[in-house]
Amino acid sequence: MSKIIIIGGGPAGMMAAVTASSKHEVVLIEKNEKLGRKLYITGKGRCNITNAKDIGDFFENIPCNPQFLYSSLYSFTNEDTMNFFKELGVNLKVERGDRVFPQSDKSSDIIKAFSTELKNKKVKVLLNTKVKKLIRDNQKIVSVELGDGSIVLGDYFILCTGGLSYPQTGSSGEGLSYARVLGHNIIKPRPSLVPIEAEEAWIPDVQGLSLKNVELRITNNKNKCVYKEFGEMLFTHYGISGPIVLSGSSFVKEGVKLKAFINLKPALSEVELDKRIQSDFIKYANKDFRNSLNDLLPSKLINTIIQLSNIDENKKVNSITKEERKVLVNLLQNLTLNIKGLRPIEEAIITSGGVDTLQIDASTMKSKVIDNLYFAGEMIDVDAYTGGYNLQIALSTGYLAGNSVGED
Repeated sequence: MSKIIIIGGGPAGMMAAVTASSKHEVVLIEKNEKLGRKLYITGKGRCNITNAKDIGDFFENIPCNPQFLYSSLYSFTNEDTMNFFKELGVNLKVERGDRVFPQSDKSSDIIKAFSTELKNKKVKVLLNTKVKKLIRDNQKIVSVELGDGSIVLGDYFILCTGGLSYPQTGSSGEGLSYARVLGHNIIKPRPSLVPIEAEEAWIPDVQGLSLKNVELRITNNKNKCVYKEFGEMLFTHYGISGPIVLSGSSFVKEGVKLKAFINLKPALSEVELDKRIQSDFIKYANKDFRNSLNDLLPSKLINTIIQLSNIDENKKVNSITKEERKVLVNLLQNLTLNIKGLRPIEEAIITSGGVDTLQIDASTMKSKVIDNLYFAGEMIDVDAYTGGYNLQIALSTGYLAGNSVGED
């Protein structure tokens, strides 16, 4: 029986440990005082554990290296994830967008289930234990030196230390440093699933405003649409956030000039929206323009729309011209933002970048550089949109690494 050392007690590390323990002695090393620190805050503390879509549909929701994940996602599918937790006594539910959550809405139920299973599988868990370095001999790792100077010997090693997002949960990137020292190429980490900053001066005036059933488009400097999604978003003091914005952030690259367009009325065509506005204008014919938009827009957005339309707020509605109405229609369906950039990686939900997938065997998660090293989870250069896809990637790569380790 081989001894497997797993570094990192997040979802990928815990799944790798549970899986590997059926054939090997397993030691799971976690620097925090408890396992799954980041899991506690995922899904706003509810833990969006996976997505119930057909597993084949996952790949269109993975903008970064989806082909690398075919083996792992089909080896341990979203159905496997749901069955795994159900067998551990966690009841699940499916919500909007096929997002899967614990029935209790408590991420702690997922972590408790993992902890119980690790105990049942006799995995040795070392909490509050920092790894100082990995000690290698030629093309193999022979041991791990801990922060207190002690040495832990092992036959095989799995790195699952996460990325750089949410550093308060322990994601400080040390695993990427270990991998780099061992000879791996590291794709520069950058924020993903992160709010977007905008240049417009009016943004702070609408901060806190949440919008539902709107469409967000992001275009490049050639006016080509690179992203389009329908759903919920939020204005902040620096720009925009919310589900459709976080997914769109994957397409915002440093040094690339982009614009965002918000369609506030995507269910209506241009002609239909014009008719809707005409109907409101008939209703408020003798009102000032500033008092005619309450049926059409959230109150917090009205002053901004008036300013951007360049229509005199005191102008009587019955004197607004067809051309002015046309400007208003275009504004409501193309509220434009010049994208300044992304919020810092510390505010990102996940990290894009990491260990180069070209140096990892996609069918086993084994390093092509070090003979007895495997990777799993967020430290690999893969990432997906919101909706449970990233957690499924962590669980699938963790399972594949745990199932493959020691098989050579």
